[in-house]
Amino acid sequence: MKFFYSIAIRLYLIAIHVAAFFNTKAKLWMVGRQDWRNILASKIVPNQKYIWIHCASLGEFEQGRPLIEAIRLNYPNFKILLTFFSPSGYEIRKNYASVDIVSYLPIDLASNAKDFIKIANPSIAIFI
Repeated sequence: MKFFYSIAIRLYLIAIHVAAFFNTKAKLWMVGRQDWRNILASKIVPNQKYIWIHCASLGEFEQGRPLIEAIRLNYPNFKILLTFFSPSGYEIRKNYASVDIVSYLPIDLASNAKDFIKIANPSIAIFI
């Protein structure tokens, strides 16, 4: 099953690359993930505790917004890393003041997942 999922993700990635020639959202999706490792690493403050909150898109963000704001208020010693899968959420909330870092979540490949966790080193992960 893992093999088929891996193939499907790679086919999806190829489809996004092709769609990017014709679709602005697909292009934003691709461009936003370029060099994500170095960009994320440059934003992470060493020796800080992070709460990672993931929202697939803007709709999930709006549902989770009260939770994000409550976390900011009740856990001031933690930094908040907010990730999006969709450009709709990222582009509208990339400057959201209630979090410390806003980033795209990289495509779901094992190497990306391992690198993301190694770089972000979250204390807590919340998926909206």
